[in-house]
Amino acid sequence: MKLVFATNNKHKLAEVRDILGSAFNILSLNDIDCHEDIPETGQTLQENARQKAEYIFNKYGLPCFADDTGLMVSALNGEPGVYSARYAAMDAPSDSPAAKSHDSEANITKLLRRLEGKTDRHACFVTVICLILPNGEQHEFEGRVDGEITLERSGTSGFGYDPVFRPDGYSETFADLGDDIKNTISHRARATAKLADFLRSNVEI
Repeated sequence: MKLVFATNNKHKLAEVRDILGSAFNILSLNDIDCHEDIPETGQTLQENARQKAEYIFNKYGLPCFADDTGLMVSALNGEPGVYSARYAAMDAPSDSPAAKSHDSEANITKLLRRLEGKTDRHACFVTVICLILPNGEQHEFEGRVDGEITLERSGTSGFGYDPVFRPDGYSETFADLGDDIKNTISHRARATAKLADFLRSNVEI
């Protein structure tokens, strides 16, 4: 079965393709010649995932799914949350190119700076996936993993905030653990597993 995943993020694509397996042909936005900026103006992860999936379905008429992920840090009242990918860019003037930048290193630097002197390092990652089937029917799936923000970066694998996020039950960050372990316990892995279970049970492959 062909499904469009509304992303060109190679790390996300690799994770999802690995979890869903060969029964599903996962296409990226590049694969369907979609090169425009998809609107992402929701105030929640659910709204953003739905907005992106609906954009692809309405314009291309293809079954698809989209995700949005947020890192919620307790001591920062849930920041960066829905703004996780562009956390550092929020400090730039709204009309500047930097305001649209997804700079992971800058995001981590800002996060660690904001947490300086704070003893509560609890955080959680949440991923929401919105699936739209060929008949327009929508379904949502959520995955969550709890952990803490480390004092400094560690590890070289993964992407985003992985070098500073240590999941509960582990002594290493996502970036230390590597893709094989991360892809079994991460927020996106859990949301994608729910997506896969639904597809295998309800959709003819």
